[in-house]
Amino acid sequence: MGDVSLSFPSLHLGGETFHALPCGALFWEVESLLLVADLHLEKGSAFAAKGWLLPPHDSQETLQRLGRALRQTGARRIAALGDSFHDRGGPMRLPEPARALLADLLAAADWLWVTGNHDGDSGVALGGEAVPEIRIRGIWLRHEAETACREPEISGHFHPKTRVPLRGGRQVARRCIARTAERLVLPAYGAYAGGLFVDDPALARALGGRPEALVPLAHGFVQVNAMSGEMIG
Repeated sequence: MGDVSLSFPSLHLGGETFHALPCGALFWEVESLLLVADLHLEKGSAFAAKGWLLPPHDSQETLQRLGRALRQTGARRIAALGDSFHDRGGPMRLPEPARALLADLLAAADWLWVTGNHDGDSGVALGGEAVPEIRIRGIWLRHEAETACREPEISGHFHPKTRVPLRGGRQVARRCIARTAERLVLPAYGAYAGGLFVDDPALARALGGRPEALVPLAHGFVQVNAMSGEMIG
C-alpha cells in the first residue's frame, strides 16, 4: 500500500481526516476503517423474482470493487452503513462466486454491519457484527441521517448523486458525497443502486440544510453547487 494521504483526496469532519476513493468508499486512516454505504447486494436476484430480468452479477461486481478498495487502503476494518443487502433474504441468495468474495473480505477485515431499512441485521449470518449505529471518536456512523443530530455524522440511505456539467452545456449524473458542515451522506456503493439528486428537498430536511455535492476523483474533488448545478472552485 502506498501513502493514502497522497493517493486520495482528503476531507475533514469532526476534527478527523478522511480520504475519499473514486469508487465511493471513504477511508478513515487513523482507525484503519473503510466506510461504504448501500451495497444492495442481490438486488438483481430480488428484481428477477418479480419478473424484471437483470444480469445476475451485481453482487460480484460490487464485492470485487470493494476488495480493490480494501487492498488499496490496507484497511483492517470495514463498516457497511446499512442496506448492505437489498432485502433480508439476500445473504441466502448469494451465488457461490459472490459468496466466496464476501468470505474473503470477512476474513481480511473486521466487518461491522450497520443495520439498514432493507436488510436489518441479516448480514451477520455470514459473519461480522451488527449494530444499529455506532459512535467512534465523536462521529456517529448510522444508516439514515438523524435530523436532530447535532454531532458529526456519516450516513447513507439517500444514494446521493449530482449533475456534473460538461462542455457544450451537457450534463452527466454522477454519484457523489452530500455534505453539510459536519455531516456526510455517502453515495450508494452497489452496482444496481439508483440515486437521489442532492437538490432534492428530502436531503435538505434530513441534514438540516442544503448540502453541497462532492464527486471524488483520483486526486481531488469535483465540487458542485446543488442548487445551480455549477462547479465550485
